[in-house]
Amino acid sequence: MSEVAHLTEETVKAAEELLKTAVLRSGQLVVVGCSTSEVRGSQIGSDSSTEVARAVLAGLMQVAETYDVQLAIQCCEHLNRALVVERAVLERYGLEEVCVRPAPKAGGSLAACAMQSFAEPVVVEAIQAHAGLDIGNTLIGMHLKRVAVPVRLQQKYIGAAPVVAARTRPKLIGGARAIYE
Repeated sequence: MSEVAHLTEETVKAAEELLKTAVLRSGQLVVVGCSTSEVRGSQIGSDSSTEVARAVLAGLMQVAETYDVQLAIQCCEHLNRALVVERAVLERYGLEEVCVRPAPKAGGSLAACAMQSFAEPVVVEAIQAHAGLDIGNTLIGMHLKRVAVPVRLQQKYIGAAPVVAARTRPKLIGGARAIYE
């Protein structure tokens, strides 16, 4: 198996494990941040790779289709961690489009590949996703709903990049007499 195919396989394993744990409903959002530099074993932002991005995105899109969830691909800090989503996501969630086009060195390779691969890609400034996958310490927490719950994955790396995952849950409100399901 080629190195690129192996990255796709690792991505599928991590994403499937997250989605099985998170139990998302159809159309819910999964935010993904990915440093292709970290996947390659280099320092974040130093060794961007479109080939690695394509391999990771292929795995993400495969799993998103299987589980009927929507992807939000986070750009890097040079674009303030804006996100690439499908236009249908923008419309469904009432998001506001921003005007920028991610590139490998300004937005990140994964976001640039999403712009090429999504059916009708747009960029938005922020979302509140139901689950998230952080590949290479890209800091996706700002795009998760308020109560994030860590998900410990068996697939701890994609390439050389550490993988951190989270799901979200509704806030628990009330006091001693409150009843939670």
